[in-house]
Amino acid sequence: MTATPTLTKDPVTPSVVPYAASETATVTVNAALARAKTSGRPVLLIFGGNWSPDCWALAGVLALPSVAAWVAQNFEVALVNVGRLNTNMDIAKTYGVTVEGVPTVLVLSSAGKLLNSDNVLALSQAKQMTSQAIVDQLAAWGAKG
Repeated sequence: MTATPTLTKDPVTPSVVPYAASETATVTVNAALARAKTSGRPVLLIFGGNWSPDCWALAGVLALPSVAAWVAQNFEVALVNVGRLNTNMDIAKTYGVTVEGVPTVLVLSSAGKLLNSDNVLALSQAKQMTSQAIVDQLAAWGAKG
């Protein structure tokens, strides 16, 4: 794991459409898992919806240049659109997780094993968290990978 970026007080611009069409989720997840097998990096499966302010906030932090570079070095990422909590739920259930709120973040080892079953909702209040707190949580998960 590379050094965690230290963030300044630069404003975060929320991303209001971070999730691609629901139909692309399976392909996106399978591609991230395939990349992880090659790279050895853990996978962040981020389940969310384009209607959620917490998802917008998380996506905005992930888009910060220093964070985006750090995430790219340490994780394979797949964003899964869950609609209004009514689509792609089967993907989370594959790992024994029921999506009860968004964003729900699953961290998988490069072999596809769920590493954070105890706190998949740790970022579900992202709009109330500092950017640094979000990055620190990602770093803690990455250390498990």
